Amino acid sequence: MNQNLPQDIDRESLNQLSKQELVEIIIEQSKVIGELQKIIYELQQEVERLKVSRDLDSKTSSKPPSGDILKKSENKKAPLKEELNHSKRKPGGQPGHTGKTRKGFGRVDRYEILRPTGCACCGQKAFAHTAVKIEKQSVAQLVERPIEIVEYQRHTCVCECCGNIQTALWSPDIIPGQDLGIRLQSFLGWVN
Repeated sequence: MNQNLPQDIDRESLNQLSKQELVEIIIEQSKVIGELQKIIYELQQEVERLKVSRDLDSKTSSKPPSGDILKKSENKKAPLKEELNHSKRKPGGQPGHTGKTRKGFGRVDRYEILRPTGCACCGQKAFAHTAVKIEKQSVAQLVERPIEIVEYQRHTCVCECCGNIQTALWSPDIIPGQDLGIRLQSFLGWVN
């Protein structure tokens, strides 16, 4: 831009300029406007690209579900404390819901009796022969046959020395509450 041109462009300043100086101002301003229009166009294209990518999720594209972002409703306000207490259900099966559990295996190939080996109270190893309580859990184990159903019977016995009631530890080959043994679970995980 010409050094003689005024910095502040207002009507009075423009009236004092020559025709050549006015033409130069218009040319410079049109270059700036052209650059600004180019930048605006590029930004509009970027906004459109971002809108499209924002709306893509695992249902509308080939993106994996792990890439989905949880969208919160803008109109949704935080529920009141009273509403939370009345509307939230407790976790787990609801009253009246018929539970579904595995029916078992129908056979047991081997029994394993788990008796306490030492009293946690006095350290002695002598326990009464009859158990106070017996818990049973049938577990499918991976063996050479290829699968063997083992029923573990965990005994709770009374220490003959001090009278302490002691329960045997579960076998390290099982996970209490699960009916597939550790080796079988590992094999199935490996196969998958």
